[in-house]
Amino acid sequence: MNVPSLNEQFSPSTLLTVVLQNHALLIDLLFDLLQRIPAIAKLPGIYEVLAYEAELELLDTKGKHAVYRKRQEVRFIQDNIIAYQDTAWGDGDIFASYRCSPGAEVDRYREGSRYHVLISLRETKNRNDNEVIHVERGIRNGFVNATEEFQVDIDHRTRLLCLRLVLPGERVVRQVTLIEQHGNRTVRLSTDHRQMLPDGRCLYRWTTTAPRMYETYILRWEW
Repeated sequence: MNVPSLNEQFSPSTLLTVVLQNHALLIDLLFDLLQRIPAIAKLPGIYEVLAYEAELELLDTKGKHAVYRKRQEVRFIQDNIIAYQDTAWGDGDIFASYRCSPGAEVDRYREGSRYHVLISLRETKNRNDNEVIHVERGIRNGFVNATEEFQVDIDHRTRLLCLRLVLPGERVVRQVTLIEQHGNRTVRLSTDHRQMLPDGRCLYRWTTTAPRMYETYILRWEW
């Protein structure tokens, strides 16, 4: 019986075949490669994100009223920055209200299914300057179905990501799942990710210290 040598068993062509046949492994390798090439990882945007917190709070059991809050601690990687861009999308009236700090909204336009908001900083930021950016949007009639979700796109180099979902205590939640859209991963959040607040509301939290560039993270719930 002919036994293949170690070189034959682990030849580049064999490894390539294994990788191409394993979609999840291929996705992992591509994402890891992207993170490891500084020239690519630093291309997007005018800043890197040190910490990104995104929270959706449902204010009623029908999903008719909600508030989305975003907090980003950023470090600028270019000089002479006087504005930044926020992006929003979703169902219903996604701009029932809008607040941001620092700065002020100076323009808003639609591109496909998404809206871009240009925010003037009202001062000049330079490389290595730090800032904490806050955005809050009121949403009407955005989460009225039995299965709903909110998502975050990672389009800047990001060191920490925290997603929070606050649901009213009066409506039973069947399950909450975390989805990595491009990585093709779905994880049902356990009770370790759930906290009952003093007023009866239910808080789900998911955090990662290694968010992937260009990944879309989704919190989906059934209620």
